[in-house]
Amino acid sequence: MKFSSALKFNAVAEWWDEYIAYDALKQYIYQLEKQQHKPTRTSNDLEANEHTSLMDGNITTSAADALFVPLLDKELMKVTLFYEHQEKELFDELGALEELIDEQDSAGLTGGEHYMDYGEDDEDDDEDDEHPGEHVRFDNVPARRTRKSSSAGYSRRSTSASRRMHRWSISSTESVPRDTENSTIPPSHNTASRAPSGSRGTNPSQSPIRRMRFLAHKLRGMRDSVASVEDESVWTSESNYARDVRFLFKRRITNLFVAFSSLKSYLELNYSGFRKILKKYDKVLDSDLQGRYMHDVVEDAVPFTRASKDKLNGAINQLIGLYAKCVTSGDSSAALQELKLHLRENIAWERNTVWRQMIGQERRGALGTDATIAGAMVVGYEEKGLVNIRMPLGSIKLTTKQFCLFLAVAVFVTLLNIKVVDDAEANKCFAILVFSTVLWASEAIPLFVTSTFVPFLLVLFKVIKAGDGTVMTAPEATKWIFSVMFSPTIMLLVGGFTISSALSKTNIDRILITRLLSLAGSDPNTVVLAFMGVSCFASMWISNVAAPTLCFTLIRPILRTLPAHSSFAPCLIMAIALAANIGGQSSPISSPQNLIALQAMDHKLDWASWFTVSLPVSVVSILVIWLLLIVSYRPCRSPDGEGDIEIKPIRPNREPFTLKQYLVIFVCLATIALWCVEHEIESLVGDMGIIAIIPIVAFFATGVLKKDDFEQFAWTIVFLAMGGIALGKGVTSSGLLSTADEGLYRMLDGKQLYTIVLILSAVVLVISTFISHTIASVLLVPIAKEVGKNIPGGDRSNLLIFITALVCSTGMGMPVSGFPNQTAATQEDDLGRLYLSNIDFLKNGIPASIIAALVVATVGFALMMTIGL
Repeated sequence: MKFSSALKFNAVAEWWDEYIAYDALKQYIYQLEKQQHKPTRTSNDLEANEHTSLMDGNITTSAADALFVPLLDKELMKVTLFYEHQEKELFDELGALEELIDEQDSAGLTGGEHYMDYGEDDEDDDEDDEHPGEHVRFDNVPARRTRKSSSAGYSRRSTSASRRMHRWSISSTESVPRDTENSTIPPSHNTASRAPSGSRGTNPSQSPIRRMRFLAHKLRGMRDSVASVEDESVWTSESNYARDVRFLFKRRITNLFVAFSSLKSYLELNYSGFRKILKKYDKVLDSDLQGRYMHDVVEDAVPFTRASKDKLNGAINQLIGLYAKCVTSGDSSAALQELKLHLRENIAWERNTVWRQMIGQERRGALGTDATIAGAMVVGYEEKGLVNIRMPLGSIKLTTKQFCLFLAVAVFVTLLNIKVVDDAEANKCFAILVFSTVLWASEAIPLFVTSTFVPFLLVLFKVIKAGDGTVMTAPEATKWIFSVMFSPTIMLLVGGFTISSALSKTNIDRILITRLLSLAGSDPNTVVLAFMGVSCFASMWISNVAAPTLCFTLIRPILRTLPAHSSFAPCLIMAIALAANIGGQSSPISSPQNLIALQAMDHKLDWASWFTVSLPVSVVSILVIWLLLIVSYRPCRSPDGEGDIEIKPIRPNREPFTLKQYLVIFVCLATIALWCVEHEIESLVGDMGIIAIIPIVAFFATGVLKKDDFEQFAWTIVFLAMGGIALGKGVTSSGLLSTADEGLYRMLDGKQLYTIVLILSAVVLVISTFISHTIASVLLVPIAKEVGKNIPGGDRSNLLIFITALVCSTGMGMPVSGFPNQTAATQEDDLGRLYLSNIDFLKNGIPASIIAALVVATVGFALMMTIGL
């Protein structure tokens, strides 16, 4: 990876302007190189917006040094000032944290005597409107105050008086993701003789029964605290007060560790930046500036001295020690491991865009439990060997993926040499189909690589036939296969990516979602339904890969404040995943299988016809699955069985829309409207793929999206779809589909249309549960099309293709069944425990899949017949 790319990938986003301007310096080096070899009096570089007056003739090395060194000095001064500022803030925060720990040691467990005396009078005073859903509380337990999170991942107290007043209130901000933290410990010294105004302990409006319950609970807490204070410390006690104290200190130490580690990484990146830019300068201009400048200037600057590095490392080691004391019972090794995992999670969530996360989810589809336990979602692992084969030169480790690859090749070679189908071209195409299916199902190599390999095999083995039945030559087959691969459907997919990226980059998706969720209220059942609706709606427009990632980010403040072992957390995560799968069938651009289905239709459906069927099907599926989850999890019930939990209503984002956001909304709505009426304007636009060019031009031409956004599109999905289209065309052209259709026709002969629909739905559901939904559609859509053409009573191919596409999205019974399930299966609590297990998917995913497939086969079938399919 080039250093400029590594710098962008590893830099802290909020500090980007404070890093060395590597690209600008590199541009200037090339400008100096141009001057060195071309005599001129004035150098004008319009692209770099630079203007440098130079001497007549070729510029000398010393003159170049004189021009370049001041730029380096300026960058070094910028880095130094920023480092000194951050260092002071962080060490002040570390000192405040040590004071709090010392005070907690002095107080011990006696600080919990008034643990339940804390009121709610100012619980809303300093909430952050930008991050909704911070509070979950029991009906008879007071809520806790929130404090705003800072962008650096830690919060700072302004005065020592403030620290004394709130020394039991640990500001527990969290940097992954940037959500507010919601747990604080009430003061025990200043309020020892009176409860705060508005507390439940002194509320005259409370009923006698509730007041007695509160006092009984308070007395139990005081009894436990007094009984254990003699032989336990707050760091080892199992009382509620001690647990909360450890939990809050854990967050505070973790966030400070992330901040110090980020500052250390900042210094390392900038040091590498100076070294690499000087190395490039010396290489391009034939100079020897690197050694002199690095030794005499950079290494003497405050940030890069040995004393500064030792000071940072000492602070990090100090935090590890504090974490071991407060959290891991003195185990420094465990403390270091847990802090490193939090740091990796910070990198995974804070330094990646939504699209990079989406692509990461696809990559993680093949990861096993080791990667899940690691807690850092982008951290892979070395696959264990299936068997070790001893060779004369050493042993060879055969992994499961390698075994599947060898198996696929062996099956491919075998099928090429035996006669399975009478026609030679169809027989070779059958071998390619089986070979591709094994690779797709096992993921022995990346999915998009298999798809890219398909056209190579189709041309190499000469399986493509012309319209008259003759086999095409290699040049003819190459032109034909590439012409069908990049179809209007692919352009529609790219247009969908563009709309999704624009909505995400301008923050419209988050604003709309928070406003919708603000209507959900505080009832857990209603909140689950609201998130299901939002997840489904978001999946329609920003894909069912990015949508659950966004929703899981929004629910993290809620999950953090839930009591341990609450059934609401797994219920909500499962609901979002299942709803995102359902959203994959709701619009033509929400998932690749829908576009593959549209491509296969002889007369493509317009968006209005698609919505006429998909929206009622999705709504009915969401409601029935919601009832299933409510009955299965009972999310309202508190873990101890006493009372119900309550979710604090989410506050909508009140910021007004900007002109850029209005532009994005207008272009998106206009594009969707044109897609809906495409049939009426077909003579003008030709196909929906042409309409998809509108958002691409509008957003990239106006600067809403940049070149980097285009590069971060999910191109692996594009190539996956292109390979699937190529394979489908090859199966049809070679005659293999006609041969297979004869057997299917004999098997389905005499059966009614609805019977065929039920059989097809069951087959599609089973296959899409265990392999990628996209791959399932690639394999099954051509079969559905051929069966539909030969049904007695007319061509029903579009109907069966539509059924196949919708049912593909309902395969969600396993953790590996689609991107939303894979994302949900990796969600963890603050202790690194997974919210969902395989049992959750078996108990809820499989029934939900069957329910959704039946809705498609009943409600969906009736609506398709209504619109004339």
